[in-house]
Amino acid sequence: IIRINGRPCIIPSKQYKTYEKAAVELIRQQWTDEPISVPVNVRTMFYMPTRRRVDLVNLQEAALDVLVKAGVLADDNCSIVTSMDGSAVAYDKENPRTEIRITEKEGAR
Repeated sequence: IIRINGRPCIIPSKQYKTYEKAAVELIRQQWTDEPISVPVNVRTMFYMPTRRRVDLVNLQEAALDVLVKAGVLADDNCSIVTSMDGSAVAYDKENPRTEIRITEKEGAR
Protein backbone atom coordinates (compact mmCIF):
# COMPACT_ATOMS: atom_id res chain seq x y z
CA ILE A 1 0.00 0.00 0.00
CA ILE A 2 1.29 3.40 -0.98
CA ARG A 3 0.52 6.48 1.06
CA ILE A 4 -0.34 9.83 -0.51
CA ASN A 5 -0.58 12.76 1.88
CA GLY A 6 -0.50 10.24 4.71
CA ARG A 7 -3.54 8.35 3.42
CA PRO A 8 -3.32 4.77 2.14
CA CYS A 9 -4.01 4.38 -1.59
CA ILE A 10 -4.43 1.25 -3.65
CA ILE A 11 -2.65 1.45 -6.98
CA PRO A 12 -4.28 -0.43 -9.91
CA SER A 13 -2.28 -3.37 -11.25
CA LYS A 14 -0.55 -3.26 -14.63
CA GLN A 15 -3.06 -5.88 -15.86
CA TYR A 16 -6.01 -3.69 -14.83
CA LYS A 17 -4.50 -0.60 -16.46
CA THR A 18 -4.07 -2.56 -19.72
CA TYR A 19 -7.69 -3.80 -19.52
CA GLU A 20 -9.01 -0.32 -18.74
CA LYS A 21 -7.14 1.32 -21.61
CA ALA A 22 -8.36 -1.27 -24.15
CA ALA A 23 -11.95 -1.13 -22.88
CA VAL A 24 -12.07 2.68 -22.93
CA GLU A 25 -10.68 2.78 -26.48
CA LEU A 26 -13.23 0.21 -27.69
CA ILE A 27 -16.16 2.03 -26.08
CA ARG A 28 -15.07 5.45 -27.36
CA GLN A 29 -15.08 4.06 -30.92
CA GLN A 30 -18.75 3.18 -30.51
CA TRP A 31 -20.14 5.83 -28.13
CA THR A 32 -20.69 9.23 -29.71
CA ASP A 33 -23.48 10.62 -27.51
CA GLU A 34 -23.20 12.89 -24.51
CA PRO A 35 -22.55 11.19 -21.16
CA ILE A 36 -25.67 9.77 -19.51
CA SER A 37 -26.76 11.86 -16.55
CA VAL A 38 -30.27 10.53 -15.88
CA PRO A 39 -31.05 7.67 -13.47
CA VAL A 40 -30.26 4.28 -15.03
CA ASN A 41 -29.92 0.59 -14.27
CA VAL A 42 -26.58 -0.86 -15.39
CA ARG A 43 -26.75 -4.63 -15.96
CA THR A 44 -23.29 -6.18 -16.28
CA MET A 45 -22.77 -9.77 -17.41
CA PHE A 46 -19.24 -11.06 -17.02
CA TYR A 47 -18.40 -14.21 -18.98
CA MET A 48 -15.16 -15.51 -17.51
CA PRO A 49 -12.67 -17.88 -19.21
CA THR A 50 -12.25 -20.00 -16.07
CA ARG A 51 -14.46 -21.19 -13.23
CA ARG A 52 -12.22 -19.47 -10.69
CA ARG A 53 -14.21 -17.50 -8.14
CA VAL A 54 -14.25 -13.75 -8.68
CA ASP A 55 -15.75 -10.84 -6.79
CA LEU A 56 -18.81 -9.52 -8.66
CA VAL A 57 -18.73 -6.18 -6.86
CA ASN A 58 -15.12 -5.54 -7.92
CA LEU A 59 -15.98 -6.42 -11.52
CA GLN A 60 -18.96 -4.05 -11.42
CA GLU A 61 -16.82 -1.28 -9.97
CA ALA A 62 -14.26 -1.71 -12.76
CA ALA A 63 -17.00 -1.66 -15.41
CA LEU A 64 -18.50 1.54 -14.00
CA ASP A 65 -15.08 3.20 -13.81
CA VAL A 66 -14.50 2.34 -17.48
CA LEU A 67 -17.94 3.68 -18.49
CA VAL A 68 -17.22 6.98 -16.72
CA LYS A 69 -13.71 7.27 -18.17
CA ALA A 70 -15.04 6.51 -21.68
CA GLY A 71 -17.70 9.22 -21.36
CA VAL A 72 -20.74 6.94 -21.38
CA LEU A 73 -21.77 7.86 -17.83
CA ALA A 74 -21.39 11.36 -16.43
CA ASP A 75 -20.62 9.77 -13.04
CA ASP A 76 -21.21 6.48 -11.27
CA ASN A 77 -22.80 7.98 -8.17
CA CYS A 78 -26.18 6.76 -6.88
CA SER A 79 -28.15 9.58 -8.49
CA ILE A 80 -27.18 8.27 -11.94
CA VAL A 81 -26.49 4.55 -11.42
CA THR A 82 -29.52 3.85 -9.26
CA SER A 83 -29.33 0.07 -9.60
CA MET A 84 -27.33 -2.79 -11.08
CA ASP A 85 -30.16 -5.32 -11.22
CA GLY A 86 -29.55 -8.50 -13.21
CA SER A 87 -25.75 -8.42 -13.02
CA ALA A 88 -24.00 -11.78 -12.82
CA VAL A 89 -20.89 -13.81 -13.52
CA ALA A 90 -20.98 -16.78 -15.92
CA TYR A 91 -18.44 -19.14 -17.52
CA ASP A 92 -17.57 -19.07 -21.24
CA LYS A 93 -14.14 -20.47 -21.99
CA GLU A 94 -14.47 -19.95 -25.74
CA ASN A 95 -15.72 -16.36 -25.67
CA PRO A 96 -14.91 -14.50 -22.43
CA ARG A 97 -16.42 -11.04 -22.46
CA THR A 98 -18.34 -8.35 -20.61
CA GLU A 99 -21.81 -7.37 -21.77
CA ILE A 100 -23.33 -4.16 -20.42
CA ARG A 101 -26.93 -3.04 -20.83
CA ILE A 102 -27.88 0.44 -19.65
CA THR A 103 -31.59 1.22 -19.32
CA GLU A 104 -33.20 4.43 -18.19
CA LYS A 105 -35.27 4.15 -15.04
CA GLU A 106 -38.99 4.73 -15.54
CA GLY A 107 -40.06 8.25 -14.69
CA ALA A 108 -36.45 9.45 -14.72
CA ARG A 109 -37.19 12.59 -16.72
